[in-house]
Amino acid sequence: MSEKNLNQENTPSIEEQEILKTQPAKNQETKQIDKASIPEAEISTEELEENDGDKSTPLDEIEDTSSEEEKEKKEDEKDYETFSLEELVIEFKSLLKSKPIQTIKNSVETIKKVFNSKFNDELTTAKEAFLAEGGNIIDFQYTSPIKKEFNSLLFDYKEKRNNYLKQLKKNLQENLENRLALIEELKGLLNTEESINTTYKHFKTIQEKWFEAGPIPRDKYDIVWNTYRHHVENFYDFLHLNREFRDLDFKHNLEQKLKIVQRAEELGQEEDINKAFRELQMLHKVWKEEIGPVAKEYRDEIWNKFSAATKIIHDKRNEHLANLDAIFEENFQKKKLILEAIQDIASKVSPNHQSWQNAIKKVQELRDTFFEIGKVPRSKNKEIWKEFKEITSSFNKAKNAFYKEQKKQQFDNLKKKKELIKIAEENKDSDDFQAVTPLMKKIQNDWKKIGHVPRKESDKIWKQFKDACNYYFGRLHEKQNEANKEELEHFEAKSKLLESLQNIKLSGEPSEDITKVKDFIKEWKSIGKIPFSKRSIDKEFNATLDQVFSKIKLDKKEIELIKFENKLNTIASDEDARKLNNEAFYITKKINEVKDKIRQLENNLGFFQHVDKNNPLVKDVHKNIAKHKEQLDIWKAKLKKIKNLLG
Repeated sequence: MSEKNLNQENTPSIEEQEILKTQPAKNQETKQIDKASIPEAEISTEELEENDGDKSTPLDEIEDTSSEEEKEKKEDEKDYETFSLEELVIEFKSLLKSKPIQTIKNSVETIKKVFNSKFNDELTTAKEAFLAEGGNIIDFQYTSPIKKEFNSLLFDYKEKRNNYLKQLKKNLQENLENRLALIEELKGLLNTEESINTTYKHFKTIQEKWFEAGPIPRDKYDIVWNTYRHHVENFYDFLHLNREFRDLDFKHNLEQKLKIVQRAEELGQEEDINKAFRELQMLHKVWKEEIGPVAKEYRDEIWNKFSAATKIIHDKRNEHLANLDAIFEENFQKKKLILEAIQDIASKVSPNHQSWQNAIKKVQELRDTFFEIGKVPRSKNKEIWKEFKEITSSFNKAKNAFYKEQKKQQFDNLKKKKELIKIAEENKDSDDFQAVTPLMKKIQNDWKKIGHVPRKESDKIWKQFKDACNYYFGRLHEKQNEANKEELEHFEAKSKLLESLQNIKLSGEPSEDITKVKDFIKEWKSIGKIPFSKRSIDKEFNATLDQVFSKIKLDKKEIELIKFENKLNTIASDEDARKLNNEAFYITKKINEVKDKIRQLENNLGFFQHVDKNNPLVKDVHKNIAKHKEQLDIWKAKLKKIKNLLG
């Protein structure tokens, strides 16, 4: 065939020329499809510098490969400001465990910001309390297990993200090589000797592979896209000379777009507005990026249908957002009222401990309600949070000022009690019992009338005062008992009984052995008082009992109560009700301490309500609760026995 005839054969007919007038639009739409089909990266330069030491690829080439669908399917943003430190840690753990690492960056950054803010508030409060108690700032230390746990989670997050970025960098290079190979394959279509039908199918396969190839380094993006577009347009020029395949392409594209219109119309009935909106965005992405043009006579009609379906979903979403805005504004007003209530409480609190305790309780309840209310408009979030911090901080400062003054009073009380200690120690060795005994009793009464002292000094000075008084009254009792031959006889009897107990032979039968030991205790109790200076024998007897009990396999509670009963007998023999009262006070204090521990452990279980019951940590908490409850039963039984003695 001559060159002239070849040119004439390749020249479009008049009808074809009319159709090809639409080709620039075709090329333009092809340009939109294909360029968008090379995803670009979205991870920032700062993140790569922080997490990836390999600088062989320019930093701005690496970006996040998260699909638009993944980004749109994020959960509604949570109001982390309402979370406690423990809840923030639980949330952080959940994100690391259940979400892809590339989708949680914003949530992690928000959690980190809120956690640090709340922890700093807690740290400031602890420091103020420390200083209010008279501490030196140099000595202030504050450690928190929850902070250590949070830092550990943050380290795990950075390590996982670092590994993700390294893998991402490798994937980008592989995707680039894959796309370049597809371009070479596309170029070869124009020189192939295969049939037009086979060539067309080959082209479609290349397109499918192109759309699935994934993102590439940013600095290669423009040149790769331009090269691909150039060869696609060359192929369309080649293809459109064949009317059959042009019409086939238009028909296929029309069928695909009709399916998209149908799905968009179905989404108009979807109750979950956010879900419908996310899927609509995906439909628009497919429409623009993955489906080519349709015949000219259908373009406006098909687009108008899609636009109408889109408008329905957008209108419903706008209405939904408007309703949310109204709810958020209502929440804002509720929070304003709570802040006013806190200010009102702060202005009316009386300068006494009980009034402040009531105010603290009410403010805490209002704080809890504040956090339970929910979100406010985003534009007002910082405003309400700032006002909340200022008002609660002002309340805390006033509270701390009051208790600082209370501490000053406690130091005055400390000074007074130290003066009484001085009197007691100066007179404890006096032999003028007739004159000093009333004085010692008076300073004991004076001690009771003086108020509280700083907690860190309380036990220390009480021990000093008690030891001095006990020493004096011990000498007094010893003098009174010097002539008491009966008490010496009691001592001799106890010595022999102690020796017998030390040499006791056990049968190995718990019930028989415990009966034998109880007989020793009963006989010891029946012997009567001994000289004050010989009281150490009671300790020896108790120590020996402990050794014997350790050899008898008996219920722990029963042994404890037997030993305690013997202790009570020793105290009762002193005929000093004060000692019994002190013992009762001590036991009551231990009961309250154990109850507090049980309550705290049970509260801790609340944080594990979604954790498997077989989790070792949960099992350990249950084991500790059972252990403390066992101790509580023993302490209660002891208190019951001592109350029976007191009548």
